[in-house]
Amino acid sequence: MIKNLALGLLVGAASSYVAAQTTSDIKIPPNNAYSQDSRGIVTRSAYGLCWRSGNWTPDDAIPGCDGALLPPIPNPTAPEIVSHTENTVPADTGWAASTCNFTLALESDQIFAFNSALLNKSAKQRIEREVLPRLAKCNALESITITGHTDILGSRDFNQALSEKRAASVAGYLRAHGVTTAIKTIGAGEKLAIKACDEKLKHAELLACLAPNRRVLIDVHGAQR
Repeated sequence: MIKNLALGLLVGAASSYVAAQTTSDIKIPPNNAYSQDSRGIVTRSAYGLCWRSGNWTPDDAIPGCDGALLPPIPNPTAPEIVSHTENTVPADTGWAASTCNFTLALESDQIFAFNSALLNKSAKQRIEREVLPRLAKCNALESITITGHTDILGSRDFNQALSEKRAASVAGYLRAHGVTTAIKTIGAGEKLAIKACDEKLKHAELLACLAPNRRVLIDVHGAQR
């Protein structure tokens, strides 16, 4: 399905963005549009780009994350988030130059059963429909990073291991479908929650409330053909 996807991680560029990130933290009130750490700081990818959630809309854009970024980040283009509401892939002639720079959020229990790292049918279909065709249109892939996340239920060690297994499961599915570019997998455990819930809720209600935190992000950077 995918032929000759090139390997080429830009280590130097990534490290420069990481260095920039430490002096440009953005703190916002808790919301569902961006991934935040326990301090309320918006988390960034290795390229200095803010992690958006699947609930992000243009109305949620904040200075320093969208549009012209604040110094010292050298103004990279923020990746588009592919929403689960998208059902089709753009025609061959209509893809913009940003096609190879995107982040896909596999959200909630649409991807894994609770406490499971086994990809379900819905997740496989989304990857086949929204990721693989886009990768096939890339001339050179610089990096693919897959980050797994869990909610707070269960022990921290269990959640860390589960998040790593979920990231590895998605990476394995990509490789099985012809992706030859090196894939970096990260397990974030429960640390980067995007929604806080009252732990006094009944179990079923708490489970539903925490669903946005159970997710996998596929972050792709590359050059268009």
